[in-house]
Amino acid sequence: MKAFRFVAKGAPLVSVELPDPVAGPGWVVVDVEAAGLCHSDLHLIDGTIDLSPRPPFTLGHEVAGVVSALGEGVSGYAVGDRVAVAIVAHPEVQVQYAPGVGVDGGYAERLAAHASTLVPLPDAVSAVQAAVATDSVVTAYHAVRTEGRVGPGEVVAVVGLGGLGLNGVRTAAIAGAEVYGVDANPDTFEAARAAGARDCFTRLSALADLHPHVVVDFAGMGTTTSDAVDVVRRLGRVVVVGLGSQTTTISTGALVGKSVELRGSYGASKEEYREVLGLIADGRITPAVEEIPFADLNDGLERIRAGKVRGRLVTRPGA
Repeated sequence: MKAFRFVAKGAPLVSVELPDPVAGPGWVVVDVEAAGLCHSDLHLIDGTIDLSPRPPFTLGHEVAGVVSALGEGVSGYAVGDRVAVAIVAHPEVQVQYAPGVGVDGGYAERLAAHASTLVPLPDAVSAVQAAVATDSVVTAYHAVRTEGRVGPGEVVAVVGLGGLGLNGVRTAAIAGAEVYGVDANPDTFEAARAAGARDCFTRLSALADLHPHVVVDFAGMGTTTSDAVDVVRRLGRVVVVGLGSQTTTISTGALVGKSVELRGSYGASKEEYREVLGLIADGRITPAVEEIPFADLNDGLERIRAGKVRGRLVTRPGA
């Protein structure tokens, strides 16, 4: 089968031919119909984060496809079932089963997936939508609804209007919040308004007079987190998702004086992913995606690195 492999730190992925995976006990083989591209892959390639086995290794953690083989002991699924491979991070992080992180991922025509990670797809949800929802949508959903506890009528600032941020805007809008977008690039504003933002700004400080109840930082650039603590209202919540910078300096005076709740947010639960699939099936969330040929995978990752992507890139390894 065709696959793109991570072979060395800092190097482009390499196109190779690999043997087809085998479904061991408790595992299935999934023919990959769609795989989303994520900025986290660049962190893995660059060595900024180190969660996966040593290379060579197949990245790609946003995966949906069709079950093509069942291992011993697998029940509840059949060959031909449409499924996504969930990245289970709550209540416990199951890194050992995460595609493209703990085991070979979706930048290949087929992969082996542990049966515990499978989620059946509603008929109304495409493989492309389901794939990007495994991370880009449900990670934003968890950050806004679970960590940020966003509710009706609250003022919410979403910082970083890329793939996750746009889904964060949409999730907050569905929750009934008054949502504002923040991004250094004004070209992102149109999509944010379409997702439900009332208005957008290039600097978080522009929202100071609005006194947000919640700031969700999908950029994580250090200054964005410190600005969030400064801008959020007393007893407000700041949720950090992005890994743009490894460190930040915040005002302890603002943090303590306003009793600000500062939380990190990583991934989501399997149940939250099912909830997101339901919202997509109902048409309340429509992930913004752009499909690229599998052969152009490295070019797509470089576009992400350069900040030249609106929404989410997705590819079809089996096409």
